Order: sequence, then structure tokens, then C-alpha cells
Amino acid sequence: MGEALGKRLRAYRKLKNLTQQELAELLGISIAIVGGIERGTREPSKDVLGKISLVLGVTEEELRGQER
Repeated sequence: MGEALGKRLRAYRKLKNLTQQELAELLGISIAIVGGIERGTREPSKDVLGKISLVLGVTEEELRGQER
């Protein structure tokens, strides 16, 4: 999942005109975690993935690149 998820996260974040710092604050996590997820070096927990999907207005499946 890693790198592909990170690329999609970055794309959706940029569509919302959010910086990594702004997204981190909205999620209640550190910017290092957001950066790690975007680089594909860190796997988001189920909880964090759920928060990301809510904040960015996309489904977890869209973040993972899984079609319904």
C-alpha cells in the first residue's frame, strides 16, 4: 500500500489546498507522521486512515486506490 497511498494522499491534500502542517493539525498528528505516510515510509493506522478520509472528503478505498 505504502508509496501508492502516499502519492494519492499528497494529491488529495493538494486538491484541498492544505499543507502537510495544516493536515497534521486537522488530524491531531505530527507533521512527521503525515510526511512519512506521503513518502510511503510509514503505514497509517486504521484510525488515522479514517480521519484522513473524513478530513479530505474521500473514501478509504479511494485513498488505497481500490475501486468499489
